[in-house]
Amino acid sequence: MKENSGLRLTIGALAKLAGVNVQTIRFYERKGLLKPSARLPSGYRLYDAECAKRLNFIIQAKGLGFSLREAKGLLSLRVRSAGNPDLVRAKVEKKLEDIQRKIAQLRQLEKTLKRLAVNCRNRRVTDHCPIIERMEDSVSG
Repeated sequence: MKENSGLRLTIGALAKLAGVNVQTIRFYERKGLLKPSARLPSGYRLYDAECAKRLNFIIQAKGLGFSLREAKGLLSLRVRSAGNPDLVRAKVEKKLEDIQRKIAQLRQLEKTLKRLAVNCRNRRVTDHCPIIERMEDSVSG
């Protein structure tokens, strides 16, 4: 998005520009992530270029796996840590570790499910399902 200091968008125009719906923007406002830069006498919210940048950041952060709380924390670091990028890097590295841990867990789950599916395919007609048996065993064992 081009920098435009005179940018003044209604909530609908901002939503369209960002590819989200109006309710998403209102939700982010309630969560303290966005704030209209002005209001018209009619009550319409107006958003400036900074609001548009914040919204884009939130969308990008969510796409990278950050929660709204984490995105809000990163936004606050943006304001507080102009001279200390180490804080932002540390948060990103922690998120990366979380994602790598989840990937490892998903790979293990994939391996287990593949093994269970093979066991199920290799079984002849029976009253027992190895998938259900395995799941029951993991709960009680």
